[in-house]
Amino acid sequence: MKVSDKGIYIDGIDKKILRALMEDARTPILEIARNVGISGAAIHQRLKKLEKSGLLSGSKFIINPKVLGYTTMAFVGVYLDKAVSNPEAVKQLQRVPEVIECHYTTGEWSIFIKILSKDNEHLMHLLNTQIQGIKGVSRTETFISLQQQINRQIKI
Repeated sequence: MKVSDKGIYIDGIDKKILRALMEDARTPILEIARNVGISGAAIHQRLKKLEKSGLLSGSKFIINPKVLGYTTMAFVGVYLDKAVSNPEAVKQLQRVPEVIECHYTTGEWSIFIKILSKDNEHLMHLLNTQIQGIKGVSRTETFISLQQQINRQIKI
């Protein structure tokens, strides 16, 4: 058994269950049970325990944004005129659907965001009309991703 810093116990069976679901969250519980060698009810019990511990925070389908025409991914460092502007700036950023991640950071920027846009022109429009227009934003620095080369979760 492994104990995390949070006091969560994860044994080898838990790891096998988690790995199977991380690979494909739609894997039937009974298939996982057969592969692990325990009952479907035991799998359900273990999943409930892991959910209750906070280790699992749900499951979701992942949409391929390129199929919807979103081909440009960018990271934007947002400079705020003062730290007290952060809560209001984040509230405004939440209203921009193309902003898919927002991080409060140390270093140069106050906020670091990830944006999906249809193309460079769409990205420029978002920056000029929506993001740089937010009260408290003094300027931005943009990095366009040419290719995502690693996409994974933490290893279990």
